[in-house]
Amino acid sequence: MRHERPESFRRLYLAIVGGAAIVAAMGAVFTALLSSESLAAPTVAPNNVTEPRITGTPRVGQVLRTSRGTWTGTTPITYEFRWFRCDGRGAADASDCGRISNAADNTYVLRQADAGFRIRSQVVARNADGEDTATSNPTNVITAARPVNTTEPSISGTARVGSTLQANRGQWAGEQPITYTFVWLRCNDKGDDCSEIQGANDTTYEVRDADTGRTIRVRVIARNDRGSTSAISNPTGVVGSNQPPPGNGTVAVGDLRAAGDRLVVATVQFSPNPVTSRTAPITARVRVTARGGRPVSGAAVFMRATPRVVQGQTLQTGGDGWATLTLVPNRLFPQPRSGFNVQFFVKASKPGDPGLGGIAGYRLVQVRLAG
Repeated sequence: MRHERPESFRRLYLAIVGGAAIVAAMGAVFTALLSSESLAAPTVAPNNVTEPRITGTPRVGQVLRTSRGTWTGTTPITYEFRWFRCDGRGAADASDCGRISNAADNTYVLRQADAGFRIRSQVVARNADGEDTATSNPTNVITAARPVNTTEPSISGTARVGSTLQANRGQWAGEQPITYTFVWLRCNDKGDDCSEIQGANDTTYEVRDADTGRTIRVRVIARNDRGSTSAISNPTGVVGSNQPPPGNGTVAVGDLRAAGDRLVVATVQFSPNPVTSRTAPITARVRVTARGGRPVSGAAVFMRATPRVVQGQTLQTGGDGWATLTLVPNRLFPQPRSGFNVQFFVKASKPGDPGLGGIAGYRLVQVRLAG
């Protein structure tokens, strides 16, 4: 006998079957999501494959453009651009170059301050998982339209009446050809209040009686088709007379003997002091004495930094026992920071004397840095 199921029972059965189907479908979706998640690629920080490259003409006023290079890593990746001014080629990561302020685009307009230097670009790539940095190769040396002085002029020779001073024009950048004019100046004993010496326009200058008690400087004027620029040297020591001083005066180094005589590096004066630039020349005035503190003329004074972060120089002392040296920093010169210093080795000797068993004197000195 057939029994009819109540309508309520039929409805309950359909609800149960339908719910099971929904649960099964949801389970399938959840399983698919888990499977998709497990197969997704891992996230990766940026990694440089091809370094940035600079294009453009390396001349003041021209536009340089850097590519960002080629990168791998999880997208999206953002890129930051930096520009550096390097003395020489600079380190591969530009760590010994100076970062250029207000330069954060992929293009850079060369400035007057860039003349004589090389430029590197740097790209920093970032995503949610990290960052990486890549640096370009350096450009050629940046030239300027008009001349730009990169190393100031200097004077060699003894500041004594009758002696001949030699001008070094320094180093310049700019469109070639460049011509140079020399103007010799007579200044007070501090190197200030200078006036031009009439008729003194050569690379050499013979010290005159009128220079006694004064200092000498030289101005170099560089010219090309785009304009002219001038630069001035540091002053010499105070010019001494060609007459031997009475009493306890100067002794010539040739009159000193190894038996009993010894040269003394009595005084070393730096300018500027403290040093605030890693590129500007440093002037060192050295006084050499012997025999009871008498100044020594004609002594060879050699000076260099330890370690060698400047170009060393050798000059002879004048009639007052002083020698003024110009020390030019190289690319290894440290960034000036307060509390630090640079040490220098100073040797005073008789020209031609090897120093072993001779009369040579030695001294270590240092100059303060500030930044």
